[in-house]
Amino acid sequence: MHRTPLLSAATIGDRVGVRLFLKCESFQKTGSFKARGALNNVLSIPPQQRARGICTVSAGNHAQAVAWAAKRVGAPCVVVMPAAAPRSKVDAVRGYGAEIVFHDDLSTIFERLEQVRRERGAAFVHPFDDPLTLAGAGTMGLEILEELPHADVVIVPVGGGGLMGGVATAIKGMSPRTRVVAVELEEGPGLIPALEAGKPIPVARPKQTLCDGMTPPFVGAIPLEIARRCVDEVVSVSEGEVKDAMRLLLTRAKLYVEGSGAAATAALMAGRFSPPPGATVVSIVSGGNVDPERFCSALFG
Repeated sequence: MHRTPLLSAATIGDRVGVRLFLKCESFQKTGSFKARGALNNVLSIPPQQRARGICTVSAGNHAQAVAWAAKRVGAPCVVVMPAAAPRSKVDAVRGYGAEIVFHDDLSTIFERLEQVRRERGAAFVHPFDDPLTLAGAGTMGLEILEELPHADVVIVPVGGGGLMGGVATAIKGMSPRTRVVAVELEEGPGLIPALEAGKPIPVARPKQTLCDGMTPPFVGAIPLEIARRCVDEVVSVSEGEVKDAMRLLLTRAKLYVEGSGAAATAALMAGRFSPPPGATVVSIVSGGNVDPERFCSALFG
């Protein structure tokens, strides 16, 4: 793994009166934080089981990460992806040598994955509801506190909850005073409904969004339990606010990021929560895998 940079963003932070840092996982292997959990999980699979193959399900970033990790250990890999997955992510998965099975219905995509797993006898690397996946993601939290041990707030985007669960566990384990703010997409929230229901539940997600990494069909059971214990606040951001943050990160921080990667910064800039004046805030930029055409069309079209 790369130890990704934690960059100061004074010009952006000054707009809301905080000392802002950006944890740039867009510079991670495969272009997102997902490589951390994928590699940790794949390396934990016994070699004889890996030889029968590895499978997963993902809209893109986890798919790329598992395909990359499987290639690193010489294991065959098959990925079930939504039919509408971004082209750049599809191309990357194929570039790492994995086979893709496309599936149209997001609400039944895990059932399709289970069919593939049974047919092939492959080991399943869960994108967000596995302790090994979460532990890998949690290494980011350790890196943040090693560089900023007195961080006041860490903002983390939420899809299935793997990143939030891993980071929140690490942050609260080492610095209980640091607030963890989880951010989800207003057009298709998953964590707030699950917290209200007291269990993971299927949720409706938008089919067309720049935040495809934040739109799995449900939040995992393990991340949900971690959210109850370790997350101080859950807020939502709109697609428009995410676009504004993508534009801001590009023009002011020179960071090319996907929608999910801009969501944490969007929550801060849109005033979705209020950190104390002068607080040291870390915004997690979770990934940078976005089609250039979609990026330009959405932000400047």
